[in-house]
Amino acid sequence: MTEKTSNFLRIGLPLALICAAGYGLTQTEQGKKLATQGQTMLTSIMGTASAAKPEAPRRGPPAGIPVTVHEVSPQSVPVTLSAIGTVQPLASVALKARIDSQVAKIHVEEGALVKVGDLIMTLDDRTLKAQLAQFEAQVAKDDAQISQAERDVARVEDLLERKIGTMVQKDTALTALKALKAQRAADLAQVLNITTQLGFTEVRATIPGRIGSITAKPGALVRSADTAAMATINQIDPILVAVAVPQAMLPDLKASMTRGPVPVEAMAGSTTAKGIVAFIENGVDAATGTVMIKAKMDNPLEALWPGAFVRATVTLSTDASALTVPLVAVQTGQSGPYVFLVDAAGNARQTPVTVARTLAEEVVLTAGVKPGDKVVTSGQLRLINGAPVQIQSAKPPAQKPAASAEPPKRG
Repeated sequence: MTEKTSNFLRIGLPLALICAAGYGLTQTEQGKKLATQGQTMLTSIMGTASAAKPEAPRRGPPAGIPVTVHEVSPQSVPVTLSAIGTVQPLASVALKARIDSQVAKIHVEEGALVKVGDLIMTLDDRTLKAQLAQFEAQVAKDDAQISQAERDVARVEDLLERKIGTMVQKDTALTALKALKAQRAADLAQVLNITTQLGFTEVRATIPGRIGSITAKPGALVRSADTAAMATINQIDPILVAVAVPQAMLPDLKASMTRGPVPVEAMAGSTTAKGIVAFIENGVDAATGTVMIKAKMDNPLEALWPGAFVRATVTLSTDASALTVPLVAVQTGQSGPYVFLVDAAGNARQTPVTVARTLAEEVVLTAGVKPGDKVVTSGQLRLINGAPVQIQSAKPPAQKPAASAEPPKRG
């Protein structure tokens, strides 16, 4: 209890009781006089207490809300298109049997890298080699018969000169010679056919790449009519990334390709692969309203794998004077996106903005800000329009202590 309160209770309370008693005796002259004196003394005491009350200190101007700001300035920002892409091999070859035979030997491991011409598997060729020897012998027989037929023709012609032979004999001999030559040609064709089939007994890689599962094992029967492949080779370096882009972006994409190669980046985990647009589909998918494009990318580390989904970014052009602000500076209200700007008087001004596109950590604005404006990047949740602010420098992120190479000591 303060001293002033104690004095008031010690002096003022009895006087108040006197006044109350005097009011009850107002019917007598003595009561009226007593009430008047008590009221006068109470008023004097209250005035003295009021005069003794110290004057409250005057408040200064309100302190500004601490904020950090970003000064808007023109920057060179790429105009990009991001979409989910699918990794595709540059080429894919299904290895199938060209003849009916049996697998004799597998020369590579599943998943191995192969080059053009590498021997993948060998089929049984014994039957074909026997057939080849048979037709080669037939050709040799044909050669012998042709030689005999040529001698017969020569003798008939000699007899005709001596007026002994007839034209019928000559025609018969010539016909026999032509028939033998035709038979030899047919037998040579059989030799060529068997030789070609013998080549099919060696299954070789026709493209460089990585071979997949080998389904035909040694001893398995394979046929030329089989629909399933014995193995598949995918060329994965370089590799393709297929991206479906909205048809509205097709004019910008084609215009960019006329100016030069259109770069494309594909994110696969923590790895980024780079390439250029190599192909645009010749029609729009009516069901989705998109156009398929393919980007060709080097893939020496095989970070991109056929069939995988990646985040693809196509760079269409570059905006040399884009106005960007940090993503955290843009708030969303009932009327749309807005930012807080700090005016010359140090007050926050809520300003609506127009967002053109969003980058990783920045937003490109086309209306609402101009170069030199100071945009609030932290502390804006406490702001209202016109609130005074105090600009503070942004604190650098705290560095983590270096990890010790020594193992912790156990107690």
